[in-house]
Amino acid sequence: MSFATGLSGLKAASTDLKTTGNNIANANTTGFKKSRAEFADVYASSFGGVPKTQPGSGVRVTEVAQQFTQGNIEFTENSLDLAISGNGFFTLADDVNSPRPTSFTRNGAFQLDKNGFVVDDRGRFLMAYSPNGTTVEEGFSQGVFQPLFIDTSQGLPSATENINTKINLNGSLDAPAVATFDPTNPNSFNNTTSVTVFDSQGNAHTASMYLVKTATPNQWNIHTYVNGRGIEPGGGVTAVGVTPAATPITFTESGILNYVGSAGNTSVDYGPINLSLIDPNIEVDPLSFDIDFLGSTQLSSPFSVNELNQDGLPAGNLTGIDVTSDGVMFARFSNGGSRPLGQVAMARFPNDQGLAKLGDTSWGESAVSGQPVYGAAGANNFGVMQSAALESSNVDLSEQLVRLIIAQQAYQANAQTISTENTITQTILNIR
Repeated sequence: MSFATGLSGLKAASTDLKTTGNNIANANTTGFKKSRAEFADVYASSFGGVPKTQPGSGVRVTEVAQQFTQGNIEFTENSLDLAISGNGFFTLADDVNSPRPTSFTRNGAFQLDKNGFVVDDRGRFLMAYSPNGTTVEEGFSQGVFQPLFIDTSQGLPSATENINTKINLNGSLDAPAVATFDPTNPNSFNNTTSVTVFDSQGNAHTASMYLVKTATPNQWNIHTYVNGRGIEPGGGVTAVGVTPAATPITFTESGILNYVGSAGNTSVDYGPINLSLIDPNIEVDPLSFDIDFLGSTQLSSPFSVNELNQDGLPAGNLTGIDVTSDGVMFARFSNGGSRPLGQVAMARFPNDQGLAKLGDTSWGESAVSGQPVYGAAGANNFGVMQSAALESSNVDLSEQLVRLIIAQQAYQANAQTISTENTITQTILNIR
């Protein structure tokens, strides 16, 4: 009967109204994906098929399909806010010990809980791949999930192992007037430079290099001190007032570095140095470092230090969090160091529209969606990640208001169908 046909239209139009209303209600929901109601006509089936004269039995809702188009990226001031530009979902777990993600979201409004874990507003844990070491180059254990944890304790110190320097020595200078080197007598050396180095506990020490031109053409001697005490290759520490052995540094006739110490070397190794012989108030691991002079020159121009750096660090406090475009989260420390905490794990599906809707702007795996493919941002068809940003809802309010009018008209038209059928029925019943 037409009553059933009109009723089916009312139900379909009502679903369309609810779907559109839900889109409008979530126009400002972070990471929300709009939906649309999809319909199919209905015909009564029979053994003979559908006759050409059969008018149909109405309409039914086949699916309320979500549209996973990209939302606008809006920037914030919170480095833990994350947005995905492109394909993929953030992975979440309800339990800190969960071996795999249990839900997926595009809402990247994350925060720290009281224990230092990165969580969403429901307390679900953001999953990540653990670092294989202390540098990005060592990689991450993709496929092994763990909740992303930010350690707010002090950054550990790092003992100096390498000093790199590029200097220019003035080749036009004469040997010092005083033949016997004495670090307290400027007339016994040509130039000096210093750099701060750190031991295993982060204590700072001053390493000084004194450069003395010799009577041999294109050859200089290097005398090295730590906190005023002479040190020698192999780790020897001289007594107070005793001059450490010199290390020769030679240049070619073109002024290019030839070797340091012996042929084929550009650096000199010091250590292991027992620092308690220099400072009896500390007890730390022996200090071992090399000084590399690669790139140094001897030209007829004033002495200059063109590069001087070392790789040690003192202890430091956490000052901030950085997230790269490939989802690597770094902790920055006040000592200038940084440490990778993990790489944010992402997932994508063969059929996004088949995902189970879990609410709270999250989805779950289903038989229709297919199994998740895990990876990292910027690789294997995954989108890139933006820190201090959020993906806004992909709802276009103007479009939804127009759809609201169309759904309302459909509802009214189907109501009119029922009203008309009722009038006809009443007319028939009133015939005498």
